[in-house]
Amino acid sequence: MTFLVFQLQAQLAAWGEAAVGEYRGSADHPSESALLGLIGAALGIHREDDASHAALCKGYGFAVGMQSSGKLLRDYHTAQVPGRVALKGRPHATRSDELAMPRHELNTVLSTRDYRQDGSWLVAVQMFEGAPYTLDDLAGAIRHPRFALYLGRKSCPPAAPLFPQVVNASSAYQAFIVYRAQLRERRDACKDRWNRPPLEESAPITRIAWSDGVDSGVKADLSVTRKDRIIRRKGWQFGDRAEHIAMVNEAS
Repeated sequence: MTFLVFQLQAQLAAWGEAAVGEYRGSADHPSESALLGLIGAALGIHREDDASHAALCKGYGFAVGMQSSGKLLRDYHTAQVPGRVALKGRPHATRSDELAMPRHELNTVLSTRDYRQDGSWLVAVQMFEGAPYTLDDLAGAIRHPRFALYLGRKSCPPAAPLFPQVVNASSAYQAFIVYRAQLRERRDACKDRWNRPPLEESAPITRIAWSDGVDSGVKADLSVTRKDRIIRRKGWQFGDRAEHIAMVNEAS
């Protein structure tokens, strides 16, 4: 069996949960919608292309290996936004366009937003029947993305190369082990003249979370319902998805 594996590291990441009122929370590991959005951005798929996003959603399953969920950072956020009536009939392709109106037509919105600091995760992608792209296609797109990649929000760029690799393994867990060995080999081969590697050592995995249909290779300790299955991305509509979680004790 083949898996596409890549790493996600960032000083800040935001894995959005269901938003209630003025609070915008963050899970401790990537949501399915965030991973599909990242792959869609790499492929150059626009937000309003519902058919392409639906094909990605049906074509692939994900397992996330949690190395570090990071520390919680809570930001008190203030922003100016025009009302819907003020925006009606006014094209606004950019944030500057959106705010180009008299000050009295702008409203102040207050919200609390959560981020994860210094987190690191591994992602394994399993291809299902009818998938629109091969795993090699996805790997190539991640190496040379059409649109900028970020971890949940535009203010959260990757802190290290994603280093996508297609690996042969019996399960997602075994794919993570193979990938970490490849990452360690590449890291050691790129030391500078002072024998210093370019990146820190890849941390061992402590938990694995995966979707239905993914061959994880481990037994679930917990199953939860997560509202991150894409229904309509442009309208920010998401449905429920079963997610399974297992604690693992991988040697570093």
